[in-house]
Amino acid sequence: MGDGQAMTPEERNLVMGLVFVPAEGRTRRLDEVLAHFGESDGGALALRLLRDAMERRDTDDVQMALIVKASAGASGGEFLEPLIELSCADWHTRHKDVVSMLGKFRSPKAVPALGEVARWVPEYLDWDENRALAVKAIWALGAIPGPEAWEVLEGLRDDENEIIRENAVNQLSRRGE
Repeated sequence: MGDGQAMTPEERNLVMGLVFVPAEGRTRRLDEVLAHFGESDGGALALRLLRDAMERRDTDDVQMALIVKASAGASGGEFLEPLIELSCADWHTRHKDVVSMLGKFRSPKAVPALGEVARWVPEYLDWDENRALAVKAIWALGAIPGPEAWEVLEGLRDDENEIIRENAVNQLSRRGE
């Protein structure tokens, strides 16, 4: 792992064990996963797995990296750039997770990407009339202080999609702007 190779099915199972399952809990602890990968820091492992998956454009391994990141509670600024890059990449299917994580940074650096995501419908979400991805991006924009996010939200007020317009207006009024 980390040498341009996809994670093995065993490694994916190990990481999936970190996910909380109702009535079952988690079947793995973070320290077990870290030990397997020879890492002592969950954030460092998540970042390594994420960069590796991005290099290979492997949507499954992106998901695994995001699970490790969430499990480790890793929120360091070193994740900002890779998440911005992933937010508009059309080769994976974890956009909602990525946008949620980006929103937690509340960083003006994420504004252009979130604005793009609010207007974009990835092919695999064509069926989603509720535009859940766009709504997540708009809420993330609403939480980012400063004029950049406000301008993007202002621009979304005139979108042809009613859901996007309504959410942009809601976020603007929530901000008191």
